[in-house]
Amino acid sequence: MDTNLKGLTSQEVSRRVAEGKINITSNLKTKSIGRIFRDNICTLFNAINVVLLAALAFVGSYKNMLFIGIMIANTTIGIVQEIRSKKSVDKLTILSEKKVTVVRDGRECEISRDEIVQDDLVVLSRGSQIPADCIVCEGECKVNESLLTGESDLIEKKVGDELLSGSFISLGKCYAKANKVGAESYAAKINDEAKYIKKVNSEILRSFNFIIKICTFILFPVGIAFFIRQFGINDGDLQATVVSTVAALLGMIPKGMILLTSSVLAVSIIRLTRQKVLVQEMYCIETLARVDVLCLDKTGTLTTDEMNVTDVITMCNKEEIGTALASIAKYSDDKNATLLAIEKYAKGQKHIGCKKFYPFSSETKWSGGDFDNGKSYVMGAAEFIFKDKNKNKYKEVFDTIESINDTVRIIVLASSEKSLGNGLPDDIIPLAVVLIKDKLRENVNNTINYFKEQGVALKVISGDSVKTVQNIAKDTGITGAENAIDMTTVKTQEELEKAAENCSVFGRVTPQQKKQLVIALKKNGHSVAMTGDGVNDVLALKEADCSIAMAAGSDAARNVSQLVLVNNDFASMPGVVAEGRRTINNLERSSALYIVKTIYTIILSVFFIFFHMPYPFEPIHFSLVGALTVGLPSFVLALQPNKNRIKGNFTYNIIARAVPAAFCTVLNIIGMAVITKFTTLASDEYSTICVYMTALCAYMLILRLSYPFNALRIAMLTVSAVGIVLGCVFFAGFFSLVWLSVDGLILFGLMSAFTIVLFNLLYNYAEKLIEKNKNKYK
Repeated sequence: MDTNLKGLTSQEVSRRVAEGKINITSNLKTKSIGRIFRDNICTLFNAINVVLLAALAFVGSYKNMLFIGIMIANTTIGIVQEIRSKKSVDKLTILSEKKVTVVRDGRECEISRDEIVQDDLVVLSRGSQIPADCIVCEGECKVNESLLTGESDLIEKKVGDELLSGSFISLGKCYAKANKVGAESYAAKINDEAKYIKKVNSEILRSFNFIIKICTFILFPVGIAFFIRQFGINDGDLQATVVSTVAALLGMIPKGMILLTSSVLAVSIIRLTRQKVLVQEMYCIETLARVDVLCLDKTGTLTTDEMNVTDVITMCNKEEIGTALASIAKYSDDKNATLLAIEKYAKGQKHIGCKKFYPFSSETKWSGGDFDNGKSYVMGAAEFIFKDKNKNKYKEVFDTIESINDTVRIIVLASSEKSLGNGLPDDIIPLAVVLIKDKLRENVNNTINYFKEQGVALKVISGDSVKTVQNIAKDTGITGAENAIDMTTVKTQEELEKAAENCSVFGRVTPQQKKQLVIALKKNGHSVAMTGDGVNDVLALKEADCSIAMAAGSDAARNVSQLVLVNNDFASMPGVVAEGRRTINNLERSSALYIVKTIYTIILSVFFIFFHMPYPFEPIHFSLVGALTVGLPSFVLALQPNKNRIKGNFTYNIIARAVPAAFCTVLNIIGMAVITKFTTLASDEYSTICVYMTALCAYMLILRLSYPFNALRIAMLTVSAVGIVLGCVFFAGFFSLVWLSVDGLILFGLMSAFTIVLFNLLYNYAEKLIEKNKNKYK
């Protein structure tokens, strides 16, 4: 570093902070605690419950207000789970945040990008995303501005040139002064695009919104008509009418379903943070579990950002080769993966002094230097180092290269007695052919095999040469790796769409083409996930149904991705998919419990508008039955292990499972209403039998949903059954139930036997329909 580049002093930094000249940006943040409370408390369902509570309080039916305790408990659970999730995500976000190196008080130090102030001296090297608009003060670099321009060409920057925030240092190292920070920087203008997390197209959300719209549409007109009808039946008894109406309306609201989903997804986020996976959008867990195509970036996903020298084919003295490689590695400022591999290979070899070093450039495609032993050494691609030379003179080099398997990167080492100052000399002599290979990530083969077993098609998309990408794909065991294409040969949209469907390996892909490939796959009906770590992946990541970034990658990639692998380990992916499957499959089972009550309550409410009989239920009945056959079982079932593949339509599946119990309940209640109207059965026995039959139908459903049984599910079923019996026997008066007469017991026994048989027949048929529906989605 130039001795004149001392950076700001602590006092100058403090003054700029006080003046507001600081690089505060609008990063993605989790909800505040206050917003979590507001979002969980101020809901439509809670508002309806409060109105119903007020109605019961007005008529003095206090014991029927017990449902408010369940509402408070549900809301509290939702708040606690979301706060726990927030804390886990915030903690992981801090761990994954990348620091920026600046020079202050004459020394380098690491700070958060938000702490950069105007005129700070920022140290930028390969892999750095430029945090604020800067002017280069010392050094040179090559910048990838694809995030800004969509072009992947590297742009050379020298002293006095401007570096735009959001671009990416690909080569070189420089010291740059931050001249525009915060809202004035270029990044602020593209912030909404570059740091946008796309909401997931969630089938669960669509299903629940559909159900909620229907319930809301039905709730008010049916409620008004029901109140008027019951008021006439009850001879103007306001208390009885309000109690009946509240009971009917409470049953129509699947209020626990949304809470259950939020809580279960929050638990999933907490579980994934323990696996070092940062979830930036809750419903992406579901989307990833549904994907059938996973697009992989080569570097950073299948391979590490590290390379190894696998062999050196010598054409002269081995000692000189070691010295030459060690010397080039010593004096090269461009510490890219290739140079680091050379440096690691030549470790322990002596190096010699350098008079002048010539860094790698995109024009020359080589790097080298003039050294103190009177020789110059150069390293690069053979076709560029020996370009326009007599190929017979270098026949041994090119024959050697021809005989090498293409799974490696090939560079040549050469020497000359002349300086490299005027370009490559005529007397250049080949010294060695160096073979370098990408290092595969640990356990990557196991991860690839997992996705193959799960029926997920894998496609490798990279800017590298098609041969390099193809051989990496073969090494990892990706099916269809032989179907590879060089995207520079693709000229039309039709060709691109055909390649997207038929090929598994794509080389020389531009950022725009990556995006177009994802669009083409989605157009063909696929659910697409995309992994990436570079700025060139941003466009495709934003377009994918589910986007996954490596924490070690560019900030731009991390900001647009819905999942961030904090430990940069692709092997974490099966755990994420498994968590998503557990969540969705269990939510599908549990949601059926809530839909049952909604279906039968709506049908019965309409029935009792036209049938001259009192409504058999009170709110306290649903407090008993709902807590033990819906609330407790739904949470237990939703948190159980479940690795089954997700198939079929979510809405269809939950409704199909709910209909048998809802139909049996409706049939029982209507049957009891007819029997009571034309017999002398007491109205309180009629109401009690209706509660018993409703509980039986609900219990039959949780029994079937709990299969296959395990210790926790058996315990849940036992608690549910015992709780219902205790409530009906020992707290009958409190729950507005009565002891049944002999005739009532006989009637209940006959109806129970009929219901058990009918329910199981209907449920078996429903399962066949669900399986048939799922087969359509294979």
